[in-house]
Amino acid sequence: MSIKLTFPDNSVKEYDDGVTVEAVAKAISTSLAKKAVAGKFNGAFVGLQDSLTADGAIEIITKDSEDGLNVLRQTAAFVLAAAIKDLHPEVRLGEGQADEDGFFYDTDRDDGQLTIDQLPAIEAKMAAIVKEAPTIEKASLTKAEAKQLFANDPYKLELIDAIEGDTVEGFKLGDFFDFEEAVLLPSLKDLKHFKLLSVAGAYWQGKSSNPMLQRIYATAYYKEADLEADAKRREEAKERDHRVIGRDQDLFFVDPNVGAGLPYWMPNGATIRRVIERYIIDKELADGYEHVYTPVLMNLSAYKTSGHWEHYREDMFPPMDMGDGEMLELRPMNCPSHIQIYKHHIRSYRELPLRIAELGMMHRYEKSGALSGLQRVREMTLNDGHTFVALDQVQEEFKKILRLIMAVYEDFNISDYSFRLSYRDPKNTEKYFDDEEMWTRSQSMLKAAMDDLGLDYYEAEGEAAFYGPKLDIQTKTALGNDETMSTIQLDFMLPERFGLTYVGADGQEHRPVMIHRGIVGTMERFIAYLTEIYKGAFPTWLAPTQVVIVPVNLDAHMAYAKQLKEEMLKKGFRVELDSRNEKMNYKIRDSQTRKIPFTIVVGEEELNAATVSVRKFGQSKAEEMPANMFMDSVQAEINNFSRDGKHKRGEGSQLAD
Repeated sequence: MSIKLTFPDNSVKEYDDGVTVEAVAKAISTSLAKKAVAGKFNGAFVGLQDSLTADGAIEIITKDSEDGLNVLRQTAAFVLAAAIKDLHPEVRLGEGQADEDGFFYDTDRDDGQLTIDQLPAIEAKMAAIVKEAPTIEKASLTKAEAKQLFANDPYKLELIDAIEGDTVEGFKLGDFFDFEEAVLLPSLKDLKHFKLLSVAGAYWQGKSSNPMLQRIYATAYYKEADLEADAKRREEAKERDHRVIGRDQDLFFVDPNVGAGLPYWMPNGATIRRVIERYIIDKELADGYEHVYTPVLMNLSAYKTSGHWEHYREDMFPPMDMGDGEMLELRPMNCPSHIQIYKHHIRSYRELPLRIAELGMMHRYEKSGALSGLQRVREMTLNDGHTFVALDQVQEEFKKILRLIMAVYEDFNISDYSFRLSYRDPKNTEKYFDDEEMWTRSQSMLKAAMDDLGLDYYEAEGEAAFYGPKLDIQTKTALGNDETMSTIQLDFMLPERFGLTYVGADGQEHRPVMIHRGIVGTMERFIAYLTEIYKGAFPTWLAPTQVVIVPVNLDAHMAYAKQLKEEMLKKGFRVELDSRNEKMNYKIRDSQTRKIPFTIVVGEEELNAATVSVRKFGQSKAEEMPANMFMDSVQAEINNFSRDGKHKRGEGSQLAD
């Protein structure tokens, strides 16, 4: 009896019923069999030794694929659990999992959690297990047997209860047994290059109401060179981590004891944020926006009308009952608030496009396990804006918004970005506003606008907002990851739901189109992005402190230093005078460590000649120059956004009309 297997190239071959995945690989080529680590049968992972007993689609998973790396890491997680139990039998095991960053395993014990100091011993035990080269075998237990085996582990017992049927399928390594749905390597000969990295708290199954376990993070590769490259990447990530830089430079802090996901901005961080906010507001005012302030609380009925309550409820905080029938909601979005601004007056076609902008504070119901520094928070301030236009103004307004975004990008020296048109998923329409005509019209308008601009873009189904398609501008982070920085969204739905109108030239009421746009996203995420891009060495125009003055002798040169400080303060510079009773070289090193753009030293020679000795951050040599020339150069850096002199404030890249 035979079965028919269909390969990725659509070729079909016959094999004996019960053929293993490994045998299929060998039949194709010896080289493929050597690289094979697993298979996929009808889309589901299968092991090399698994038998195939029906017709279906087959794919051989090799070491050089993402799926192959996932199999290696899942195997490493299994071995990690075995090593932990061998060294620490009292430890209770949660779940182990492979991901794009490596793998992890959750642990728990009564007499103190495992610490980072214990990782080398656990790693050594893993290496010893691998050196013995045992075979990992598939095994199955009845639920009763599994419960007896894990009688003292409430986490495993909970997982067992969630399994359907009476059998628990898993793997055995010597006396160690663990159950999981993943596919593992049949032997450990390829598990040679792994590294245990860190430990951190993690709620059981990601729920803050559950116990906090200790998660051990690790990674693994088939090649030593890949592991070494990963170590370098992680070191670079550590040096750029905005949470570390934020702590070292005293930019912000988050204290879970007073509110997880609620950052406190220290003076240095507040300065950076204030400069950006002033810049954005000035830029938008010059582009015809009217800036407003609106409350962070709104009647729940508004979010029911907008559809946020229906489509976004799980990301919203619970409503607050005011006791008189009024239900108030912390806003997750600013658009209903700006709609109220529009509705407050009767609008004429002569007012359109009507551009409303706000640095609007919003709140999202984020789980504790998802929170991360400034990148994922519960309170955020969005650089938000909404334009209300007539139908025939959509394309020109879209172009105008995109010009503004790209001009801002140029001022911040953001050049590595791409355009993504985000559409509704036609196969999963229930999570979107139900209006086929609206979606067809708005998606075609967005595409036509991009084609008219002559910009390259790619299309992504399933990435649209529930109320309309959007253009997402994807930037590269400091570590090369994609992140949505800016969005422009077309919306025919909310004007309809809120009954928005304007009086046209014909004296009749017409429905406007609403365009949602965010230039740099939230202040929190944008500053995290900039912190990591700049590695904490902020350009002069953004730096919390732009100049540090170091007098050589506190008695002899302090008066001149104070005079310079006063002159710079009058020019609007952010300047410090280091009057500590420390050695001069210590103060210079400290300024460099803090990544201050300019450190100037003033001594007897500088006092007599009205000069300063200037050391720019990152440079080892100082330059002597007249004090007024130095101040002019700092002013030029501020005016030109710390770029060369070719750029003037207010100028930016322009798209062709």
